[in-house]
Amino acid sequence: MPTLHVGLVGYGLVGQELVGQMCAAAPKLEKEIGVRIEIAAVSRSRTMALLPAGTASLTEWPKSQEEEADLKKLGQHVVDLAAASGGRALIVDNTASDTPAELYEAWLLAGADVATPNKRAGSGPMSRYEKIMEASRQTGARFLYEATVGAGLPVVGPLQALLRAGDEVDTVEGIFSGTLSYIFNTWKPGVKFSDVVKEAKDKGFTEPDPRDDLGGTDVQRKVTILAREIGLKIELDDVPVKSLVPEKLQTWEAPADKKLGDAFVEELAAYDDEMDALLEEAEKANEVLRFVGSVDVKSGKASVKLGRYPKDHPFASTQFADNICAVSSKWYTPRPLVVQGPGAGAAVTAAGVFSNIMEVMNGMR
Repeated sequence: MPTLHVGLVGYGLVGQELVGQMCAAAPKLEKEIGVRIEIAAVSRSRTMALLPAGTASLTEWPKSQEEEADLKKLGQHVVDLAAASGGRALIVDNTASDTPAELYEAWLLAGADVATPNKRAGSGPMSRYEKIMEASRQTGARFLYEATVGAGLPVVGPLQALLRAGDEVDTVEGIFSGTLSYIFNTWKPGVKFSDVVKEAKDKGFTEPDPRDDLGGTDVQRKVTILAREIGLKIELDDVPVKSLVPEKLQTWEAPADKKLGDAFVEELAAYDDEMDALLEEAEKANEVLRFVGSVDVKSGKASVKLGRYPKDHPFASTQFADNICAVSSKWYTPRPLVVQGPGAGAAVTAAGVFSNIMEVMNGMR
């Protein structure tokens, strides 16, 4: 029976959730697909563990096999196990770091597939991105990144399927931040914007520094990935972002005696009137406010900004922390292809990565 040897880079919330999903599904997959899945290695920021062949499950960090982290060595270990068994090597990068992304090309050239929710490679320097894609073409090893845009929401895969089938995409736009989706789905007239941001922070939707969400950089990375997917050669800085963080607060620092998130929300309250006016104008026009990333193929441009949409627009239908993506193309016009659903959280992100792992396993049948 062929074996997929998986090396996990990053063992935080997503990494541990992914291990749980893999271990739970392994017996069924072995029976139905005829492919065995084994965990070959796991790494954290400073340490790693290279596991022996036959490690089918992992319930806790393997402290007895712990050593200093060396991602080149980890990758070689996974490739060597696959070569010895006649199976396949897969390295999963669950981090948000540039360090593993620098090794994707080498891993692919060594014949290992790479799957990741890490947006750094897809939105980083175009020169590195092109080398990664060329390495995949040369060896046939797959670079899989469904979870980079919609987490568990299938966005990249359907877009790739349309392009492979010969469709011509005109625009891609969507709400790609679960945090900002929650904020604008929750914010209603009579409620202060800063109060909604505080609620989102208190519920754990925002980063410790809410500016990381309100600034739109994460959405900028996702839009860059989508733009490249449909053929635009753009850099991250080519995508303008209209930040929701007031200019004076962009470089503001919290007092030493206060938590950053709490202090920021207090400062943000001074700008509630400006934001409330935007919501009022939208309401009068029977519209909603949504923070949207978009790509236009004809103009070759992409953007990230707050926009107004009619209440019968698909973007007005989002609930809670939904992500949504609308693709307009030669085949999907005048009504776009719309994908909508939960797009944030460790469980759905791990599920998005696991869907890519399943692609590799199905190819080994």
